[in-house]
Amino acid sequence: MIKICRHCEDEFETTSRAKQIAGGKIDECPDCAEECGETYVGLTAGDGKVGECTIMAFKDPKAASQYVNNWQRSTGYHRGKSCQLGGTTSLDMSYTGARFVGQFGGNGNHKGKL
Repeated sequence: MIKICRHCEDEFETTSRAKQIAGGKIDECPDCAEECGETYVGLTAGDGKVGECTIMAFKDPKAASQYVNNWQRSTGYHRGKSCQLGGTTSLDMSYTGARFVGQFGGNGNHKGKL
């Protein structure tokens, strides 16, 4: 799909390899996405039968990648059914330059009872 960049008003292909690598928002060309974009990370947690999603923004893609790696290590991701928790279950966002965007969660009371 061809779109027009909201910053430089150039046309670009949203499914191109350059756009996939650069990331950014859907209406930002690859060049503008790298210059002025933030890296968004979505993390999920399962609470009972309801999933929770936390969205965070990072100025530096390397910091985002490091935070995701730490989060996966801390929460037991890729450990199968054993789900062993790491040494910490809360990760500090301040050293990574992260910004909390939003949190969408369900009700842990999944059967409608109090």
